[in-house]
Amino acid sequence: MFKAVSRLSRKRPPSEIHDSNSNPSSSLQNLSGTVRWTASLESLLEDEEGVKRFREFLKREFSEENVLFWIACEEFKKIQDIKQLHERATQIYMTFLSSKSPNQVNVEGQSRLNESILEHPHPLMFEALQEQIFNLMKYDSYNRFLKSDIFLKCKNMEESGRNPSNADESVPKRASRIYNNT
Repeated sequence: MFKAVSRLSRKRPPSEIHDSNSNPSSSLQNLSGTVRWTASLESLLEDEEGVKRFREFLKREFSEENVLFWIACEEFKKIQDIKQLHERATQIYMTFLSSKSPNQVNVEGQSRLNESILEHPHPLMFEALQEQIFNLMKYDSYNRFLKSDIFLKCKNMEESGRNPSNADESVPKRASRIYNNT
C-alpha cells in the first residue's frame, strides 16, 4: 500500500536534514540496507525495505499510524488535481485526524482541527502536523528501532550475506522461489 519516499519533500534540501553527528560529505547513495538506515530517519524512509521494517516495529509498539500518516502526507503533497486533492484530504483526515478514527495520530493542537479544514484543501495543509509526527518518530521511535530485534536481525542477515527482505519467507515458499528462479 505505502512505499518508501524516493525524495523527501521537506523545506531543506536532503543534504541539510541529516543529524548533526552524520558526515555531510559522505555519500549516502553508496550505502545500502541497514548501514544507510542508521544514517538518519530520512534515509530509512527513502528505502522501501527500511520502511517495511520500521512499520513492522511501529506495529509492535502500537504506533504504526505515525509512519502511515507521514507517508500519506508525502504522497498528498504531490497531488495536482483539485478533486483528487479534496478526496485524499478527506481520507487522511478521517483516517488519522478525526476524533472518531481508530488510527488517530497524537499531535498537539489536534482538538482544534475539524472537518472545516477540508473545505479548501491544498498540498501543504497537513505540513505542520506531519512535521510533529516526523519529530516524534525521529526523537523517539527511530532510536528504539535501531536497538530493536527487528533491526538487529536485518543487520545480522545483511552482514552474513543473506537478503533481509526474504527473512519472513517460509521454507516451502523460499524453496519454490529458488526452484522457479523468481
